[in-house]
Amino acid sequence: MKQHNTAEEFAQAKKECRDLFEKKLMDYGTSWRIMRPMSLTDQIMIKAMRIRSIEEKGVALVDEGIRPEFIGIVNYCVMALIQLELGPGENLDPVECMRLYDEKLNSATQLMENKNHDYDEAWRHMRVSSFTDIILQKLMRTKEIECHDGKTLISEGIDANYMDMINYSLFALIKTNENYEE
Repeated sequence: MKQHNTAEEFAQAKKECRDLFEKKLMDYGTSWRIMRPMSLTDQIMIKAMRIRSIEEKGVALVDEGIRPEFIGIVNYCVMALIQLELGPGENLDPVECMRLYDEKLNSATQLMENKNHDYDEAWRHMRVSSFTDIILQKLMRTKEIECHDGKTLISEGIDANYMDMINYSLFALIKTNENYEE
């Protein structure tokens, strides 16, 4: 059985997401800045629903697997966290955009490290399909909180749900890596 290094595996998965985000930033700029967080939640929902559809049907007619969708979830969640902080607005300078991207992704990583310590890497015993279901549940929760103008009585807020979705997606990327051994 292979010895795993969560910090290294997480760093590699984050790099994969960051690299794609940065390339798309060069192609599209920060055109997503026009979107409200609710619209980004819907984009994440589309990605998660596609993953579940592929998992259930066992085949994808569009020549992309689930990995690009998990990367998309990470990147849309980071965008949503930025939008929660700044609100929809003007385009961002690419350097400032990447600084914010790193800040949000690093906050999610810190959360993962804290939870991973407490849960003793329980995610390694989970199926990727469970990550998908949990992400869909987090999306339903997020949409409900959005319907209440972001207010909760006792539960974590929208930002915590986005950060959890980032981490579950990164776990899925680690487990779907062709070099991953259970």
